Amino acid sequence: MNLGLLQSIATVAAFIAFIGITWWAFSPKNKKRFEEDAQLAFDDDDQESSSSSKQRNKDK
Repeated sequence: MNLGLLQSIATVAAFIAFIGITWWAFSPKNKKRFEEDAQLAFDDDDQESSSSSKQRNKDK
């Protein structure tokens, strides 16, 4: 096996991996999960602000 053949195999393997990951990420069955995961950062901020306001109300 020469170097050119190994590079071609690696390129094809990387392309197949890219297509597989892209298909998995945009698969309709994963859409709900990814939408919920996308909201985690916003949900965390809401919980922190509500818990800190509860903490402040306790102190009063």
